[in-house]
Amino acid sequence: MEEENSVCKEKTFDEVYKTYAQSLRSFVFFKCRDEARSFDIVQESFIKLWENCAKVSPAKAKSYLYTVANNNFLNVVAHQKVRYKYAESKTARVDNQSPEYLLEEQEFGDKLQRALDGLTEIQRTAFLMSRVEGKKYREIAEVFNISEKAAGKRVLDALENLRLSIENI
Repeated sequence: MEEENSVCKEKTFDEVYKTYAQSLRSFVFFKCRDEARSFDIVQESFIKLWENCAKVSPAKAKSYLYTVANNNFLNVVAHQKVRYKYAESKTARVDNQSPEYLLEEQEFGDKLQRALDGLTEIQRTAFLMSRVEGKKYREIAEVFNISEKAAGKRVLDALENLRLSIENI
């Protein structure tokens, strides 16, 4: 690439800008139907051209700009989809949590805590290690210095006691 014709030359860059900026803006506006967003995307495209000016010849500047602008537009669309999905999930989560639901959830949590408090210390600890922490019976047995079968029995006893307590809930 000749130094005279490099897009890195301010004069050449200005010519490229004057030649393609309006048509590029129209291209992007046609895609997104938002004047401010299309202006931003065009600006970002020219910034990208300037940052990579040594790699782009003036003859390839137009195709480079349109490719970058299209990719920027697609990134904006992808980001909007993520935002919409988040907003929808947040709305759905809020809609499902009526005051009655929240009250029932709180009451169930309180009853579950009372049921856990009704277990013996070793049953409660074994149950929490197994079901909450995800420990295997072998690991529980090592903590309590008991056999693996005894650890399993304590967890099963805890489950049975919880079932009986929660059955009344």
